[in-house]
Amino acid sequence: MDVKRVIEELETGGQDTVLMALQSYNKEMSQCFTFNKDDELDREYLGELVLSFLNRDIQPCCQLTCLETVRILTRDKNCLSPFVTRSALSTLARYAGILSPATASQQPTESQENPDQETVIESLKSICNVMLHNETGLAEAAELQLIKGVTARLKQSHEVTWNHEMWFFDLRLIFLLTAQRVDIRKQLAQEHHGISLLANQLEAVLGLCWPDTLEAARAGFEGVPLEELPPLNRQQSELAMEVLKILFNITFDKGRSSVDEEEAAEFRRLAAILRHCLMIHTDGEEGTQEFHSHVVNLLGNLPLPCLDVLLAPKVQQSSTEYMGVNMDAVSMLLDFMEKRLDRGQRLKETLLPSLNLLVESSRIHRETRKFLRSKVLPPLRDVRNRPEVGDALRNKLVRLMTHVDTDVKDAAAEFLFVLCKENVSRFIKYTGYGNAAGLLVTRGLLAGGRGAGCYSDDEDSDTEEYKEAKAHINPVTGVVEEEQPNPMEGMTEEQKEYEALKLIKMFEKLSRTSVIQPMQLGTDGKMRVMKGEDLHNLAHTPASQLQRSADSGSEDEAE
Repeated sequence: MDVKRVIEELETGGQDTVLMALQSYNKEMSQCFTFNKDDELDREYLGELVLSFLNRDIQPCCQLTCLETVRILTRDKNCLSPFVTRSALSTLARYAGILSPATASQQPTESQENPDQETVIESLKSICNVMLHNETGLAEAAELQLIKGVTARLKQSHEVTWNHEMWFFDLRLIFLLTAQRVDIRKQLAQEHHGISLLANQLEAVLGLCWPDTLEAARAGFEGVPLEELPPLNRQQSELAMEVLKILFNITFDKGRSSVDEEEAAEFRRLAAILRHCLMIHTDGEEGTQEFHSHVVNLLGNLPLPCLDVLLAPKVQQSSTEYMGVNMDAVSMLLDFMEKRLDRGQRLKETLLPSLNLLVESSRIHRETRKFLRSKVLPPLRDVRNRPEVGDALRNKLVRLMTHVDTDVKDAAAEFLFVLCKENVSRFIKYTGYGNAAGLLVTRGLLAGGRGAGCYSDDEDSDTEEYKEAKAHINPVTGVVEEEQPNPMEGMTEEQKEYEALKLIKMFEKLSRTSVIQPMQLGTDGKMRVMKGEDLHNLAHTPASQLQRSADSGSEDEAE
């Protein structure tokens, strides 16, 4: 549509003419999300004119139409300059009903003091567009204390009949502010008791009641197993996910080791709500996966001492029980992690939160670790296939230990290492020395021993199949391999020394040209780079002496 013609109508026409021109513009541009660069200046000027109309005493229908035009114009991130000023945001915030009286630049009209919900929603959408695309607008929003106005309305949510869209865009605005401004994040958490406020919002969205102190249930469905509850509808899941994202923002910088008594009570209540969220479903598998993803992300921010709430509910007839403890939530976390792993897409973003959460839970809760070990590392019976071969969860995780992404690789290795109680020999038993070497080098444990974690004494869990095959298992691959013929059989000592010297000189040449970097195991169990003199000495060591050293090492290992 010709923007210049609309501008002419706004400059010269009365209120009715302006209304008709903007309604035509809005109708034509309502589904437009790409804009012509040639008329950027005209659109900016149109935005200025519309804002000037909003500051006049105009009819409610004209207010709504002007705000619809602002929403459409703020979709274009290149033409936001009229809307990022303090005056413009103050005008939009007044219509949204979230402007603090202390920051108001002018007196609102009667219609602005009591705006209808459609007007509020259009204003909120426009502010959200500005917050999404412009740092100047964010800074002005912080100065105008918009977070104060929108949280004040959330606190009154139990007193009014809420329109779903109005509630959603209130939450969306808080999310955008807290995602991009650390100061607003801290302000919401501290001044406005954000964790408690948003936990109340989540509780209201889900319709929860509390049959027990740390066990939430859906009102009207007390006693019904969580897996049998009707799924959340689309509106409930949308609101719940917005709340979860805001909670993630304001807990992101929170220390996980220790909290005071008051904070612990808040977090434990939140953990109980999140456990309920973890066990329920939304409408559709994809929606459920997305919902659970936000729940897992937030659980990863909670203080570690509060995670025991996941195990708090009493064991019911339909519960997954282990050592007398309800393992429903842990089992759900494990299933969620495996589904993410099977998808194989963007593993760093999708898999790591659940994997890290399982690692931390296993470290601090013995029952959780033993349950997960029974599922992931059952007694080893298959000694003929490599640890990374197969469709069992252990095989999938071992394959990740050689993943190209270092974070994914380290997290998978860490999880299996913790399930092995950080015992090096057990870790190698389940993964093979070749797969385990990366973590062992990082920890300085190549020479054996165990990690720094505190665990109970080891128990003998070897199967008869493993005990029979143990002497024939190749520790590098972790499986029984058929014996290979000795390539040096039939050679004289001179021939052996010649081949050994030839091989070492090849290594020395590759090292000089930086093609490879030879390493050797030091006395402290850590790998170190071999220098020129090391290779020179090795090159001039008789093969017979090398063979004796190797034989001696094998005997020491056997002892």
